[in-house]
Amino acid sequence: MAGRHTLIAAPTGSGKTLAAFYVEIDRLVKQGLQQGKLDPVTTVLYVSPLKALGNDIQRNLGVPLAGIAQQLQLQGLPPVDIQVAVRTGDTTQHERQRMLKKPPHILVTTPESLYLLLTSKGGRQLLSTVRTVIIDEIHALLADKRGSHLSLSLERLQNLTTASLQRIGLSATQKPISKVACYLVGMHNLHDGIPDCVIVDSGHRKKLDTRLEVPGSPLSALMSNEVWDEL
Repeated sequence: MAGRHTLIAAPTGSGKTLAAFYVEIDRLVKQGLQQGKLDPVTTVLYVSPLKALGNDIQRNLGVPLAGIAQQLQLQGLPPVDIQVAVRTGDTTQHERQRMLKKPPHILVTTPESLYLLLTSKGGRQLLSTVRTVIIDEIHALLADKRGSHLSLSLERLQNLTTASLQRIGLSATQKPISKVACYLVGMHNLHDGIPDCVIVDSGHRKKLDTRLEVPGSPLSALMSNEVWDEL
């Protein structure tokens, strides 16, 4: 919330992605309430190495956004319409043109689609207002050409935006985490080799409760309904 670069290492399903988004959603809601409405500009860029993950994020954001809208209504406050859109290789030409005409507040994309956006006039205009970039599953981008390519795109994005770009990295698997932080923030945010980045490391494994449970009735090739009830 202080605007610093942040790297979060936490187990799968622990809420790290929503933690990153909730900060941005909180900013957008407050801005919308102060101004009366939100301008149609993209301020949050979410980059995922997988198209499927990006689509999941768009669906998962619908639940908290709907809950916030309901709470605003219950409190008698004006609505704040936060728009989310996905831009990947599967996005239709019609949807792409609609994004350029009315930019979403949160844009979900992949490293390759980010690069393509940076090469077009309309894409650069769309991205020029971004203030936060969230890189999910950052470990999947570290050791190959996709990661090198993305790092260049992030520097181009920083040069394009008017304000300092806040970078948030997320992953359940990061080792060594200090080097991942260096990759996240880029060369301009290293001081004597130390990344200017807050590292939140809550471990890589959940506490497991493992048990072996079997029904009391004997298991056979054809089981009775009573055994299925026990199962």
